[in-house]
Amino acid sequence: MEGAISTIVSQFKEHAGNDGSSSTLSKSEFHSLVTAQLPNYVKNASDPGAIDQLMSSIDENNDGELTFSEFWQLIGRLASKQGGFGQ
Repeated sequence: MEGAISTIVSQFKEHAGNDGSSSTLSKSEFHSLVTAQLPNYVKNASDPGAIDQLMSSIDENNDGELTFSEFWQLIGRLASKQGGFGQ
């Protein structure tokens, strides 16, 4: 599990900061991360509109950027779905 956590953190950091703040994901950074790293886990990952809608659903403070904590909510949802735990 430590390796999985390390990978999630490093991928977040790799994509964050390309458009500004290195501690948040902008819309384009989120698109890039999802299409590169989660194409089989995120439904319609190649559809920009679907990715925008997904981002809006986890952007708790509606600032147009995702903190790691907000992004982690997506990881939790995807892991629960993959494990058959429901949501």
